[in-house]
Amino acid sequence: MTDQQDPLPPRPIPDVGPVVSSAHLADSALPALSEVEFAVTMMNNAYHRWMVRCMTAAGGPAMSPLEVLILHLVHHRGRAKTLAEVCLILNIEDTHLANYAIRKLTQAKLVKAGRKGKEKTVQITEAGAALCARYKEVREALLVRAARQLGRDPEDISHVAALLRALSGSYDQAARAAAAL
Repeated sequence: MTDQQDPLPPRPIPDVGPVVSSAHLADSALPALSEVEFAVTMMNNAYHRWMVRCMTAAGGPAMSPLEVLILHLVHHRGRAKTLAEVCLILNIEDTHLANYAIRKLTQAKLVKAGRKGKEKTVQITEAGAALCARYKEVREALLVRAARQLGRDPEDISHVAALLRALSGSYDQAARAAAAL
């Protein structure tokens, strides 16, 4: 191309419809739900990657995303939690996965086992609390700063979170109905 030739004319962008991973599922009475599903899938994978890498940057041992979630939950409000509470709060159906994660956190001395009547409990240790504090510092410096630069109203972000929690109830109810078929 010489300096005197015109660049190629811009091509019109075709209407691609909603951004989904499964067009056959978006062809429904509520295509926006497929958009949410694809966004949640992308968000879930990015969030899991973030948690693991943030924990490593904070100086923690190699952890799975579930272990990071459980560590923060056990630290939450500084009180011991039972396995049932951990599973209920994090919406974990397979208690074996949560129990295994707790065992690994205990071996790393980030949480400690206890008792509440007949039930086993898990509580944060000083080392676990210190690691959560370092994680928070890294999160604030890297993630919160970047998220604030998006310019979104924090109230809008809270509304999205509330919508996702409400939708999770619809998915749970639909899963129960599907299991009964």
